[in-house]
Amino acid sequence: MLKETVLRTLCLDAVTSLAGAGGSIRSDVLAERLLLAIYAYGTNTGIRAVSSGAHGHNEDEIRYARRRYLTVEAARSIAVQIADATFAARNHGLWGAGSTAVASDSTHVRALDQNILTEWHSRYHGRGVLIYWHVEKKSMAVHSQLISCSASEVAAMIEGAMRHDTTMSLQANYTDSHGQSEIGFAITRLLGFDLLPRIKQINKARLYRVSAGEPDAYPRLSPALTRPIRWDIVAEQYDQMIKYATAIRTGTASTEAILRRFTRNASHATYAAMLEVGRAQKTIFIARYLRSRDLQREIEEGLNVIESWNSANGILAYGKRGDMQSNRRDEQELFVLCLRILQAALVYVNTLMLQDVLADPTWGELLTPADRRGLTPLFWTHVLPYGEVNLDMNARLNIRQPALDPDASAAAPALGFASPGAR
Repeated sequence: MLKETVLRTLCLDAVTSLAGAGGSIRSDVLAERLLLAIYAYGTNTGIRAVSSGAHGHNEDEIRYARRRYLTVEAARSIAVQIADATFAARNHGLWGAGSTAVASDSTHVRALDQNILTEWHSRYHGRGVLIYWHVEKKSMAVHSQLISCSASEVAAMIEGAMRHDTTMSLQANYTDSHGQSEIGFAITRLLGFDLLPRIKQINKARLYRVSAGEPDAYPRLSPALTRPIRWDIVAEQYDQMIKYATAIRTGTASTEAILRRFTRNASHATYAAMLEVGRAQKTIFIARYLRSRDLQREIEEGLNVIESWNSANGILAYGKRGDMQSNRRDEQELFVLCLRILQAALVYVNTLMLQDVLADPTWGELLTPADRRGLTPLFWTHVLPYGEVNLDMNARLNIRQPALDPDASAAAPALGFASPGAR
């Protein structure tokens, strides 16, 4: 699946072209070694285990290709290209319009103790690190981060939404209780996308009044109502709030650094104003959530997708029981990105296979609207992750080239679909 994805999307071309210019390694040889290195890191089996397969590349050659060419930035670019290729290859008649929302959640991964990033996690009752994923509703990851157990998941949620670098237009973010807060509601409001969390114990949430002087305006809500929003503080600090939001949007300051600065000085005037905006936005969201059953289902469906994504992690990264075996930060980040590449390749190939099968009118007529809503490209029961690592660049999956939608025709040259070649 990884090989087929690489041949169809040409996502390795940007990396292999560097070798072609230098002349030390042929680009086709480097592509094979990069494939093996990505597989070794993504499955967590290691280069030594992968080098024993029938492919003609020894351990030293694969390690050199990894050190020289497979950087964290290169792996991130490969993952983004596969995601964009998947968005362009989708049949809108089968999958619906393009996704504009992602779900975000963290996964705990055990790591060695001799590591400044490794911390004890109170919820998972173990030492390790967190991988924070952003996965859109059709099961494609658009961003991934390696963070410590004590890092703010709210900051990670905002950073992923702003830095995913794919062609996806993000308008909403589903998250659980750990990925939301009043300051999170404020920053997402200023950045122009919706924060849609599933709040634990929502029955105990407090609602803020619009204005003072109307204590009996909402008699049935009086047990949940509290003080009015202080709009004067918001008006006074409006320019400063926009300044901080612009810094996050342009990347001149990280969200975590800004939140750390605020929390160190709880009396910060701009922080107080942002909290008021967040409280107003959170009140609006809770009112929508309790009134709309469709919104509740939408959030639940989005979070179920990322739970399925986390389940696939354990299947693909099966080596060494899924534990990180390196203390180096760059090695850990590369593991996360290569795992993301493998899962992106799985989703890409599954998408093409489903479209190939359902292009047959006989199968298409059997699907009911409920069946179509239940279609997902994130399944792996047909995948055998274990066994020998054999690489044959001439053997191809028998999947017909997808017909691009008219709206995506401009993206066709960038996809670089290869001819099927030998089957």
